[in-house]
Amino acid sequence: MKNLLLAGIIGAAMTVSCSTAKTAQSNKAEFLKLKGDWQITSVNYDKNFKVKPFDEGADAQCFVGSNWRLIPNNWSGSYTINGGGSCPSVIQPIKFEVVNGNEFKFKKMLEGTKAKAVTVGYTLNLISQTEDQFTLEQNVPSNGENVRIVYNFERTSLK
Repeated sequence: MKNLLLAGIIGAAMTVSCSTAKTAQSNKAEFLKLKGDWQITSVNYDKNFKVKPFDEGADAQCFVGSNWRLIPNNWSGSYTINGGGSCPSVIQPIKFEVVNGNEFKFKKMLEGTKAKAVTVGYTLNLISQTEDQFTLEQNVPSNGENVRIVYNFERTSLK
């Protein structure tokens, strides 16, 4: 009887762990589709607010035309703001992760800093994804209100 009970407990544990692993693999498989180079084609938000996302000191519109390289197999990447006008030139390495299948979290990496030492980052929601496009949404506080910012990405190459 003890052996039967033990076998039942082990079987139940394996079923739960396998289904969790399959869900995690499924989520990771979806985000592996993000691998490659992307460009932000538009940034949409209520223009009545001054929004400077990701602590770059630049208006959200400076991110239009920015290039993002995402490498999901080691969860690293970078973004580049081209500069010009009132927009700064920025090349920013990042580490990112995908949580719960729809949260895109990233943190900016400084030269010589390990990812585990960086405790501040950004959370965006994945609101749509195809093979060649995806859209992220971020809520940013501004003047005591939350401003919804939508970033639309298009694939520029699959590397």
